[in-house]
Amino acid sequence: MEITRTPAEMQETAGRLRRDGFRIGFVPTMGYLHEGHLSLVRASKERTDKTVASIFVNPAQFGPNEDLDRYPRDFERDLDMLASAKCNIVFAPTNDGMYPEGNRTFVEVTGLQDGLCGRTRPGHFRGVATVVTKLFNAVQPHVAFFGQKDAQQAAVIRRLVRDLLIPVDIVVCPIVRESDGLAMSSRNIYLSPSERAQAPVLNRSLLEARAMFDGGEKSAGALAHRIRDILATADLGSVEYIEIVDRDSLEPVTELARPALVALAVYFGKTRLIDNIVLGEKGK
Repeated sequence: MEITRTPAEMQETAGRLRRDGFRIGFVPTMGYLHEGHLSLVRASKERTDKTVASIFVNPAQFGPNEDLDRYPRDFERDLDMLASAKCNIVFAPTNDGMYPEGNRTFVEVTGLQDGLCGRTRPGHFRGVATVVTKLFNAVQPHVAFFGQKDAQQAAVIRRLVRDLLIPVDIVVCPIVRESDGLAMSSRNIYLSPSERAQAPVLNRSLLEARAMFDGGEKSAGALAHRIRDILATADLGSVEYIEIVDRDSLEPVTELARPALVALAVYFGKTRLIDNIVLGEKGK
């Protein structure tokens, strides 16, 4: 497994692979990997010839009171996990490499970045859109793989590549969960044992919403009310939002006539967990 450290080195490697006719798959991560990340690597291995995974904790997507300094990091562990998944190349740039001194250019996807998580994390999706654009320019992938858990991020990136004519296919892969239903996340390590025991309530509430929808309930208000009731059974949790929005535009809906995203953000102590489900997709 090859390790590259600078954008210029990555661009040189990517150029060589493209000239040799290889199709490049890309999995961007902030490290502290788990099975969810590895599922993206495997998806890339199935669909492309060479898989690149990045490890970069992007400072531009953290707010002043968020967990940039304490975000979990274990580079050697990440390398071992990527090697076991047969990743071909790891791109692990420095902050200076990604944001040269005097950097003044940022990317925003207006509208899509403002609701859901963006409402309480101003600047977050500007940081995401900026770093993903930089990573795409360095890695030059044909296909990039993201997880459904970060559904708003996926919507922002889809619009980013469409609007800026970036020739990258975006593949969004299913959420990977623990055996009790908790969506895998690098931040789960922050949970205390009692918080961890209650955290699967997010998934339980979403499954109840799906059962109601499958039974004929199409009112977003009714679904949200039931979700809130279930979340209230976890006394350690504090709801930030329960939103039911159009899957593509992320605009709020009152009746589920088209595929809709049901999205949650809940705090357990200082740990912010997100989860979601899509209702009304064909075949689901």
